[in-house]
Amino acid sequence: MKVLDLQTMNYSVHNEAQAFIRQAEENYRNEIKNVADSIIERNNDYPIILISGPSGSAKTTTALRLGTLLEQAGRVVHPISMDNYFRPVDDPANEVEEDGRVDLESPKRLDMDLLNEHLEMLWECREIDMPTFDFATQTRCPGKKLNRKPGEFVILEGIHALNPEITGSIGNHATTVYVSVRTRLKNDESNLLHPSKVRLMRRIVRDKLFRGRVIEETLDFFKWVSRGEERFIMPYKGKAMFDIDTFIAYEPAVYKPLILDELTSIKETYPDYDNFRDLEEFLTEIDGMDTDLVPLNSLVREFIGGSHYEY
Repeated sequence: MKVLDLQTMNYSVHNEAQAFIRQAEENYRNEIKNVADSIIERNNDYPIILISGPSGSAKTTTALRLGTLLEQAGRVVHPISMDNYFRPVDDPANEVEEDGRVDLESPKRLDMDLLNEHLEMLWECREIDMPTFDFATQTRCPGKKLNRKPGEFVILEGIHALNPEITGSIGNHATTVYVSVRTRLKNDESNLLHPSKVRLMRRIVRDKLFRGRVIEETLDFFKWVSRGEERFIMPYKGKAMFDIDTFIAYEPAVYKPLILDELTSIKETYPDYDNFRDLEEFLTEIDGMDTDLVPLNSLVREFIGGSHYEY
């Protein structure tokens, strides 16, 4: 279990911020590079690359960074988001909770038959008509044609990418990667903050800045996300050949000024606030960092914006 104590983090933020940032980014890059090197060593035996992980784990950035490293090694890479294969929210095939709410974390939200068919076709170097999903209208739309040639790679990322129901037989012939926050924060009282709360920080920031959600909505959704992780993601993470810790050592310092005030503003009114008092406690003890210091290719930019990647 990896642990970072707040005293060390705060010292580094105040006294050696640039070096602290460089080292954190280098650690993350090296984890991805290890995967890229292994893929190249296999000499195209596993042309389909599956990247899974829970919400807020930075699957998208990891997929993009992995693709960049493979391209720098002279390989051609085709990225695919599993979101393209979502069913419309009113599709009767969706799994529905007892309260009538569509379970957005369920694998049944995906058109599994179409995705399985397309993965098989890509494996065989046959052209597919890849769809795209319009989140604004909750409908699937025509996308673009994709044709993998021999020696080229396809990177598919999504929360269900390691679930054999989703990937079919291709999962047995793919490079499989599980990404998540694995490092725990420790405060002066030796209390540990669970990695899921770092992912929650990411979600709060992203929802606030780009999805128009108030913090109560994000916290409400967090319990459903956590339930979905236990049911649909964790059972398959053992299928991964590689495990990447996406924790960036300085990221909590970046999130603090973006979310702490909003979090504490609901402490007297949000019914389930006790479940998040640890988040408030840790953010209070963390020293903040200016977002301008975050590199443009950083994973952190997936959540605060300003990345040179397109998401």
